[in-house]
Amino acid sequence: MEEKLARQPLLRVEGLVKYFPVRKGVFGRPSDYVRAVDDVSFEVADRSTLALVGESGSGKTTAGRVILRLIEPTAGKVYFDGTDIFGLDAREMRAIRRHMQLIFQDPYGSLNPRMTVGAMIGEVLKVHKLAARKGRRARIAEILDLVGLQPEHIDRYPHEFSGGQRQRIGIARALAVQPKLIIADEPVSALDVSIQAQILNLLSDLQAKLGLSYLFIAHDLSVVRHVSDQIAVMYLGKIVEYAPNDAVFGGALHPYTQALLSAVPVPDPKAKRERTILAGDVPSPISPPPGCRFHTRCPSVMDVCRSVEPLYAEISPGHWTACHLYPACTPGGSSPSSHASG
Repeated sequence: MEEKLARQPLLRVEGLVKYFPVRKGVFGRPSDYVRAVDDVSFEVADRSTLALVGESGSGKTTAGRVILRLIEPTAGKVYFDGTDIFGLDAREMRAIRRHMQLIFQDPYGSLNPRMTVGAMIGEVLKVHKLAARKGRRARIAEILDLVGLQPEHIDRYPHEFSGGQRQRIGIARALAVQPKLIIADEPVSALDVSIQAQILNLLSDLQAKLGLSYLFIAHDLSVVRHVSDQIAVMYLGKIVEYAPNDAVFGGALHPYTQALLSAVPVPDPKAKRERTILAGDVPSPISPPPGCRFHTRCPSVMDVCRSVEPLYAEISPGHWTACHLYPACTPGGSSPSSHASG
């Protein structure tokens, strides 16, 4: 793992912001904004996996789509392999998007029910001119073999497959263009637990075999435990903790991360541990709370949390958080590190 993290970042996100306007009427002026992603920064090292984790509504899926420019950003920078992709025109973006692919959450809704597996993957190869017409079918068979499907599946339609097989098709479609980075948006959340393990093992094997990097979006920390190198925890549009996998599972700093970890099932029925139950729902991203955005649900809330936004600081080497429980995060406390990898 240390060797992976020492590599140069393939993806670098700096101060990413995405606000969606709230309008009164179809042609009305914006009356407010949904602050879906609010000043988010992180890196994905070459051939490594960063897990972006948080509850529904935290902004993690929006961040992934903005990185791919499926949604245009409000502010910030995204560098892919050293290139600022927000500065590219449509033609340049189309060329670089070949190296950045997306695996969708819904393994059925993301597939065209009127197209065979071969037609869907063949269309990708044709658009990017990656296989001649005569050799296209053989190339499709090779890609299907990579994800554990058979050559005879080429002429079948999505409804003829199970959920796990459909997700393998989605993975095959992403692999067809030989990408460097794959953004996996909740790729196993719609699958049975036993199938989840198979897909996670497949993604790990593909990473080792093809040298892939993953931005793995999930709401369940137990899912990413064995596939991630780094973990970034999002809450209401902001990253509240960022650290190596072992540091998060061995000693999470932020109360929100601790609550997520306490919800991870333990396979031993005799094991006892204290569960942190968060009161209430995630506040509206249209009007986030003042101070720390988590203070309305935090079991460790203090007066300062209600009025002062915590700084994002490095508490120990490589372990960042934004919480007033740590003096470095409170304005006027001890100075945080100048390093900005989060």
